[in-house]
Amino acid sequence: MSGFKSLSRAMFLGFLRDRGALFFTVLFPLMFLVVFGGVFGGQTTSKVTVVQVGPAPVLERAMAHGGGELAKVLRVERSDDLDGSVRKVKKGDADAVVQQQGNTLAVRFSAADQVKSGTVQGLMNSIVQASNQAASGKPPVYSLTSQRVEDESMTAIQFFTPSLLGWALASAGVFGASQTLVNWRTKGILRRLRLSPVPIPTVFGARVAVSLVVAMVQLALFLGVAQLPFFGLQLRDAWWMAIPLVLSGVLAFLAIGMVIGAWAKTQETAQTVTQAVVLPMAFLGGSFFPLDASPTWMRTLSYIFPLRYLNEGMLNVMGRGLGPASALPQIAILLGVAVVGALVAARLFRWDSA
Repeated sequence: MSGFKSLSRAMFLGFLRDRGALFFTVLFPLMFLVVFGGVFGGQTTSKVTVVQVGPAPVLERAMAHGGGELAKVLRVERSDDLDGSVRKVKKGDADAVVQQQGNTLAVRFSAADQVKSGTVQGLMNSIVQASNQAASGKPPVYSLTSQRVEDESMTAIQFFTPSLLGWALASAGVFGASQTLVNWRTKGILRRLRLSPVPIPTVFGARVAVSLVVAMVQLALFLGVAQLPFFGLQLRDAWWMAIPLVLSGVLAFLAIGMVIGAWAKTQETAQTVTQAVVLPMAFLGGSFFPLDASPTWMRTLSYIFPLRYLNEGMLNVMGRGLGPASALPQIAILLGVAVVGALVAARLFRWDSA
């Protein structure tokens, strides 16, 4: 245990002394949070999806007589389950729920994507106005009501905080593990550690412990910055589930980095392969833009990247207000990736570069 503590302290101090690692692990991702959180507002969007619950003659007539133009920007799904449809919107699987109550068209939307929520409300308002104009010479017949499925505090920072944090954790985990392992091997450190009295599991356990501590520091920094009055992040009741999500995500990314480090023979190779893994994972994992605005093939491809599950899990509990159980599937997937990655890395592992 004393060896574990000494190694952990030495590795953590080494991390703090490495200004490059400190910058790219903590400060660089925080810069993205500040930029995205402060400047966001100009994203574009494509087709929006609404779930029609029960009959809605106003919407049905508009879709039937829209000449195909309305169908280019609006997709309508049918359902009789209001509560299930609202949960679908909260999870980001649809953009709004539409229900006609008498002559009132009621819209429930998610504010996680402000552009799409504005698009939905604008389209529904246009449909209602067109229906009123069709009844020319009469007072307005139809009206529109809009309501968020979240509370009024839902803003863009709710998306960018977990998504950019996920990217920061993935970068730190994969780069850190792959570069450390290759560096130790090429410099003969692994060979010396093998002959030292400290058990090898203790060495790697200390490396994992340091990564988990750094991840908790990153989580605290991101939440602290995002909750400043300028950004105004409002944490939901189950936000604390982000902690096991982060820990599970770090284990998964460390395992991926260990696989790369065990396979690569040089640091240059490890760095190239790591970049080829991390950058696509960041874009396809939903760290820089909502995946529902991307093509179908891109959304399908994103399921192979563990970062998607970390981002989705944190967004569910921190931004969408879903309960603790909503994060359990993502945690299970991340831990599964960690186990499989560790087994593959163990098979590929070698003590020296020969």
